[in-house]
Amino acid sequence: MVVLNRIYTRTGDAGETALGDGARVAKHSARVSAYGTVDELNATLGLARLQAAGETDAALARIQNDLFDLGADLCRPAKEDDATAEHPPLRMAAAQVDRLEAEIDAMNAHLEPLRSFVLPGGSALAAHLHLCRTVARRAERLVVDLATREEVNAVAIRYLNRLSDWMFVAARMANDGGRADVLWIPGANR
Repeated sequence: MVVLNRIYTRTGDAGETALGDGARVAKHSARVSAYGTVDELNATLGLARLQAAGETDAALARIQNDLFDLGADLCRPAKEDDATAEHPPLRMAAAQVDRLEAEIDAMNAHLEPLRSFVLPGGSALAAHLHLCRTVARRAERLVVDLATREEVNAVAIRYLNRLSDWMFVAARMANDGGRADVLWIPGANR
């Protein structure tokens, strides 16, 4: 159980923060940038949920919870003794990626194949989901970059990759099942 009885600690005033294992790192470190962008993604999902209802809202709520799991995974560097640690770290699991894939397949079954690229927009929910998609891609790039420097759970990368796909398909669903997608017209304004 997490207990937050004091919000400010002053421990980060010199530009450092604590990771999940207690190690102190610069706030601009690759790891902090990665999980900070995951947090930003979660905030954009909160905005998208203002436009969502029913199963879409429930799916976004599940994803928001997953993103807290992902932040927990990223804020605690992997160590060989993870499995035997007194408090084993929370790591992203393949089942979370599998769930996204199943949801993508279910949504995509209702959509006509694309014959053009889609511009971000259409309905308010679709526009918000496209914003979420681009923030998910940025988070993915930062986590992939982190993985070139330090150990990262490979499932975390797969989750972010699949999540941006989920957002794209969900945005099409929010545009009247793709019928109200805003399509790119190459060279339209020459």
